[in-house]
Amino acid sequence: MSSYIASIVSVIGINMILALSLNIISGFCGQVSLGHAAFYGIGAYTAAYLAKLGAPLPVTLLAGTIMAGAIGIVVGLTSLRVRHDFLAVTTMGIGFVFLGFVRKQKWLGGELGISGIPGPGLDPLVYAGLIVLFAAAVIVFSIWLKRSWMGFTFDAVADDEDAARTVGVNVSTYKLTAFGIGTALAGLAGGLYIYFARIILPDTFDFVQSIAILTMVVIGGTGSVWGVVAATIGLTLLPEVSRAAADYRLLIFGAMLMLVMRFSPGGLAGLAALVWRPKANS
Repeated sequence: MSSYIASIVSVIGINMILALSLNIISGFCGQVSLGHAAFYGIGAYTAAYLAKLGAPLPVTLLAGTIMAGAIGIVVGLTSLRVRHDFLAVTTMGIGFVFLGFVRKQKWLGGELGISGIPGPGLDPLVYAGLIVLFAAAVIVFSIWLKRSWMGFTFDAVADDEDAARTVGVNVSTYKLTAFGIGTALAGLAGGLYIYFARIILPDTFDFVQSIAILTMVVIGGTGSVWGVVAATIGLTLLPEVSRAAADYRLLIFGAMLMLVMRFSPGGLAGLAALVWRPKANS
């Protein structure tokens, strides 16, 4: 039972880091990204490769974070001139490029991925606790970032890039900053994942995974830290509660996404605000 609990807690923590990392890009700065799983995979493959060479956990996590963030900035540079639908298609293409690359590289295991990854040298419950600490740190960082002057500038860029530019905001710099931070945190999630799974396959980081991460952000409420946290916990636990929910995971996620976009575009955060406001005014 303790191993099962450690497994669930680990998955929730990793998904939370992923969802919050995308929230910085899409929720805070208004950039649509449909290939976020690629940066998750970059962090995972980097960390796994180094772990197989004997590198310790701190080194592999740091390397995966830096690699994903660096490639994220490069991708961000190529995407500065596109917006909205064109940006969505561009980021989606990055995901397909990543999968095509790793599947053809024998030194990365090709279609079979990387197996036999050494463990973190910690008890599963202790490692799950470490993942929770990282997730908590990302929550605190997200709250701080949202309330900082950089967060307010992200809001301005998300609301109207042209208006932000007219008041002296270097829009390109802030978009790259958000993309770099978000993709680096996705790489951190990838590094944490390899020690939990002990094997990685290309399909783990496919387009479906990107949509799953995006669903957590949208259902939680883009830009809301606590909404995304709540949605991540709920959507991660859903397949564990019911086997039917696990078998129809994508169908359920898609239906929930459509319902949220139709009846509560602000997600759980927007719904909570509507419920709370009348009580606050009474």
